[in-house]
Parts: sequence; structure tokens; C-alpha cells
Amino acid sequence: MAKSMNEIYLDALKTISGWTTISEWAIKVGELYPDVLEKTEQQAKAYDPPSTGLREIAARISSLISRSAYQGMVELDESERPRKVRHITEAEAKTHEEKELEEDLAPISRNQKIKSAIEKLSVKDKYRLDEFEAIIGQLRQLFNLDFELEHAKALLNDKDPGLHHPDNIQVLLKSHNRMKSSDNWERFSLVEQMEYIKSAVILQKMVSRRMGIEIDDSVIDSILHRLKAVY
Repeated sequence: MAKSMNEIYLDALKTISGWTTISEWAIKVGELYPDVLEKTEQQAKAYDPPSTGLREIAARISSLISRSAYQGMVELDESERPRKVRHITEAEAKTHEEKELEEDLAPISRNQKIKSAIEKLSVKDKYRLDEFEAIIGQLRQLFNLDFELEHAKALLNDKDPGLHHPDNIQVLLKSHNRMKSSDNWERFSLVEQMEYIKSAVILQKMVSRRMGIEIDDSVIDSILHRLKAVY
């Protein structure tokens, strides 16, 4: 039985070790299946505007990925541009599926832990948590800084989970929080936390005019003073 184009494309990817781009994948298809490339080249010349065989193969592969035609067979990394792909085995696909399920359910487990912890907090500690949330809200609203409330010892760390308590809270930029994930980090000292926020503000100042953001040092000082009172 003749192979479908989907199978031909996938066979070409299997010969590439590790991550690759869709363009490189298309080139490999052309190298392994010159007849496919030639046929696609002829089709592409008739398009308006004319295209090339490699471009059309890459476009078709990209379309197949977008339609999830290779679900469980191809892993996609969209953290870079151009995005990268790699072939995965059935065992790897099962591991990925289990990990994705765990990640999908993680917010439920996390929220349950937070809800249970809040019920046991003192009035003072509840106030401190509210202040952390308010400070983050001001940094977002006034300076377009994407900070998040973060647990130094992660709530979902497998070996040593932390508590939802103000003494375990620090403020991180969203991108850094994503990198930390469920790892445990030593909590910032107050001085380190304030310097971290100041550094983010300094970077924001460099582009503030272009973004239409007004940076007021006195407001930042006021926010940091508020942080100092509850940290």
C-alpha cells in the first residue's frame, strides 16, 4: 500500500535527531523523496503568485500540525520563533500526556491548598496577603509590570511543598515565575525583593515613553514602603 503524504512527511521527520524547524523538516522531505518535491514544485509554479516546492511542503506540514494531525507523534515547542518540532515515540507520548494531565489538574490542587491555608491564617496574616496582592495590582496597573504572587517554596513541590503563608510569599515577574515552576527557591530577603522590583522599574523606564507609561519615582518609593511593612 502506498504511503500517504502525511506518512511520508512523518517518515522524514523520524530521520532528524532532536529538535528541528518546519523549514528544515521540509528540506529533509525533499532530500528523501525527490519525486514528491518535484511534483510539489510543478504544482507550486501554477499558483498565483507562483511558489516553490519546499515552501509548499513546509506550508502543508505547518497546516497538518495546526490541525493536530500528528498528535502524539510530534512534539511542538512554541517558545522560540521559528517554532521547533521533533518526533516522539509512543512511550514519550504517554509520558507527555500524563505530564499534561498533571499540569491541567495542578490549579485545582493548588487552589484547594490555598483555600485550606487561608482558613487557618490569623487576621494579621490575611491582611499581609491582601497587601501583597494590592502591591502587585498597583505595579501592573500603574507601570505595566507583570508581577505575580509567588511561593518561594512551591505549593506543589513533590519533595518539600511550601505553605500559603505571607512568610513564604515573594513577588516575581511572570516570566521568572514560569521558569521557577514547582521548584523551591530561597525566599528573597527584603533588600533583595526591593532591589528586584527596582531593577524591573529601571528597565521599564528605558521604554516607558515609547509605551506611553509615566514612571514616578515617588510612587515606586511609596509602594516599596508598603511592601516593607508586610514583608
